[in-house]
Amino acid sequence: MRTLSVIGLLFVIAPSAFAQGDVNDATEAAMKAAAAKVAPCVVKIETTGGTEVVGGPSVRAGGTRKGVGPTTGLVVGADGYVVTSSFNFSNKPTDVFVTIPGRETRLVAKVVAHDQTRMLSLLKVEAKDLPVPTAYPKADFKVGQWTIALGRALNPDAGAPPSASIGIVSALGRIQGKCVQTDAKISPVNYGGPLVAIDGRVIGVLVPASPRGETDTAGIEWYDSGIGFAVPLEDVFAVLPQFKKGKDLRRGLLGVTFQNAREPYFDPPKIENVSPDSAAAKLGLKTGDQIVKVDGKPVLHITGLQYLLGPKYDGDKISLTVLRDKKEVSFPDVTLTASASSFAAPYLGILPMRDDPELGVAVRYVYPGSPADKAGIKTGDRIMKAQPPKAFRLPDNDGAVSFQGRQGLARLVQLHQPGQTMELQVKRKDGGKVDTVQATLVAVPDVLPDALPLPSSVGKALDKPKVPTGGRQPTRPTPVEKKPGDKPKPAAGDKKPDGKKPADKKDEAKKVETGLLKLTNPTLGREYWVYVPTTYKPGIAHGIILWLHDAGKGGKDADDVVKIWRDFCETYNYILVGPKSQNPDGWVASETEAVIQDLKDVLGRYTVDRSRVIAHGMGSGGAMGYYLGFHARDIIRGVAVSGAVPGTQPKDNTPGQPLNFFLVVGDKNPNLKEIGEGLAKLKEKKFPVIYREIKDFGKEYLTDVVLAELQRWLDALDRI
Repeated sequence: MRTLSVIGLLFVIAPSAFAQGDVNDATEAAMKAAAAKVAPCVVKIETTGGTEVVGGPSVRAGGTRKGVGPTTGLVVGADGYVVTSSFNFSNKPTDVFVTIPGRETRLVAKVVAHDQTRMLSLLKVEAKDLPVPTAYPKADFKVGQWTIALGRALNPDAGAPPSASIGIVSALGRIQGKCVQTDAKISPVNYGGPLVAIDGRVIGVLVPASPRGETDTAGIEWYDSGIGFAVPLEDVFAVLPQFKKGKDLRRGLLGVTFQNAREPYFDPPKIENVSPDSAAAKLGLKTGDQIVKVDGKPVLHITGLQYLLGPKYDGDKISLTVLRDKKEVSFPDVTLTASASSFAAPYLGILPMRDDPELGVAVRYVYPGSPADKAGIKTGDRIMKAQPPKAFRLPDNDGAVSFQGRQGLARLVQLHQPGQTMELQVKRKDGGKVDTVQATLVAVPDVLPDALPLPSSVGKALDKPKVPTGGRQPTRPTPVEKKPGDKPKPAAGDKKPDGKKPADKKDEAKKVETGLLKLTNPTLGREYWVYVPTTYKPGIAHGIILWLHDAGKGGKDADDVVKIWRDFCETYNYILVGPKSQNPDGWVASETEAVIQDLKDVLGRYTVDRSRVIAHGMGSGGAMGYYLGFHARDIIRGVAVSGAVPGTQPKDNTPGQPLNFFLVVGDKNPNLKEIGEGLAKLKEKKFPVIYREIKDFGKEYLTDVVLAELQRWLDALDRI
């Protein structure tokens, strides 16, 4: 049955009220009737045991403190099956109890399985003849229709009416197509409870959710904010038979990353890299392919693709159409997989010279014992050509190809897997002779270089790069290594829009203000601080240390941070950026977009080396650093934290988006165990990690020795 209008439905329920013109009474009657209809299906859930701190950057301890009160669930099976939000089990409780309305004894519940894509959990209790709600059809959802959010946690009497919060459906297809949005107040007391339509059918199950987060705690900072989400009950019923089998339901992935993914609402989904053993790899998708259709539906941008694939599960089948060499290629039977085997980044073992517009890559440093060292590559040599894997070679060129700059060489190396041999043409520093060498790549080791040679930059970041000749790229032309904020240069003699001739580099360098500055983001109006070293020159691309302050600091520690880092920033070309949390108790995940906007403001003001942008902090700031590392992969290239609990599950390591970690913890830190567990998960995902445990240390920042190691790690982030 199609949805009745609110007025029409109220007429059916309370015609006398309308006769008297009392619309409010009629509305109230309808709300009470709908809540009462679903109330017998709404259960109370209580847990005991488990960890105190759960995921997500937040208050003081670097995570969210788990509440001890009860929460809510919804009956989905007459034989004792109950669904609820996975948030209620994020602290891994030892015992779970369910109280069913009308039954005096609370029941021990077994956790059957988790839905890792919609963040739901299925419970089983020994009970029969339970009432099961009716699902409101997704096809009938309408923006503006009434909603009632129910919870069973506040009243100790489980037989009493559930708590209720009233609102409307404010948006459809949210969280990559998996949720409906409501402005009814949603909080931990009703996570797992139903979102009910005014006719008593259930729209969905309430969950915390975030467009950026994919964990069971993502979005909890929005509770009672007017932004709430519910997973359609129709979708829950659709996977319930599979759910009951006791195996976790995981998201179905294609296994690709995309070119120019910084503007997902505008950029087309053109493939940058394909993960080994992924659905895309088995299909034969290639770098440069552009996805144009999924299940026959057109795909215009990356976000559109995420919307179509977001609701899919591991094992789901789709059809796919890609644009390859200006021709459409169709794949009618594509099986999505939960994840590919963990990707291990390949490693040649060199540090390149930066800001060099010449062809190839000049070698600044060779790691002892690395593949490059074993192949005879020396400091000062220039790698002129590199061979792609066989699958990526062009028919007319089976050997090494030319490239320009660090990104060109890094991209060719990243097409390989550890264990593969790569042919390189090397122009020697002494004599200029060109030799062909073979280097067998390995996985990136967890090693720090010794003291690195200076200078690190040629200082020509704004010079026009040479164009490779004598061999085409195997995938696509290597883009010019532009720096954020660069604008097209006018030709000689051209005038700027104001009629003035363009200033030369010396004039532009003079205009750059250095030192500790307070800036305002023009987009958001947010204040943040930035330290620009006095040695700053536009011709040298600078890395960025994004300092994420601990709880309560809010920019008050700027002077202290600058004192610690000033000499390093001036010598090794780094800029410090200090965004300010709007929450005095610490960072929350919902501030991610604002922090990234602050960072982008800096990227537009200065010449920045995108391969050396790191998130750094301690305590709550360190937890936010972890979160940014996994939820801003297009910008963040490193995460350095001190004494911080990783409040988010690590995502897969993917080619084309290198992410490195430097973790520090004192052996007396009370969160030592949780930090160690996070380290194990990072290594399981094959992320490069440097770990330092400081003896007789608590929650302090760093020792001088570890600070020096961190600084060497920072200077080597663009290793290849």
